[in-house]
Amino acid sequence: MRKLFSFSKKEVFDLIKAYAAITLAFAALFTKGSLNVVEAFAISAIAVGAGFIVHELAHKFMAQHYNCKAEFRSDDKMLVLAVLLAIFTSFIIAAPGAVMISNVSKKREYGIISAVGPASNLVLALLFFLLPFGKLSAYGFYINSMLALFNMIPAGNFDGKKVLGWNKSVFGVLMGLSVIFFLIAIL
Repeated sequence: MRKLFSFSKKEVFDLIKAYAAITLAFAALFTKGSLNVVEAFAISAIAVGAGFIVHELAHKFMAQHYNCKAEFRSDDKMLVLAVLLAIFTSFIIAAPGAVMISNVSKKREYGIISAVGPASNLVLALLFFLLPFGKLSAYGFYINSMLALFNMIPAGNFDGKKVLGWNKSVFGVLMGLSVIFFLIAIL
């Protein structure tokens, strides 16, 4: 049985690097709106950072629960692209990396491992929605709703495709909540 909650030095470095890059990218994007630099960095570090870290660790810990090897790896090219797009445009592609999982033998386990990432973003979105922290709460709700919806796309290597392949009902609930939360966030 694998030790739960274990991290390699490479994984910790990749998590920190990805966290820093997406914090910088979203902060650059947020400064183009109504936020000053300090607000943009604080909100990005907390709302975006929490969404990213909790999402990836949810995958990792659930995979380890099923006795799988699981480690986050950053995608350095995508990190650079995210920062450059955010600085020079009003658009961002946030694909900081992924948890690499091996030894998954059951479709159900793979589906659950995939589902916990977007589910964790929905929980965070709800927490931000309920907390009375003004701009931080609004951005946290919006970002985590968007992350859940984005990750539930049922195509490519997204979580949604894996969840749909495992259980259509779970996919429907997660996708439905993601859409509802996102619509509330943008209205």
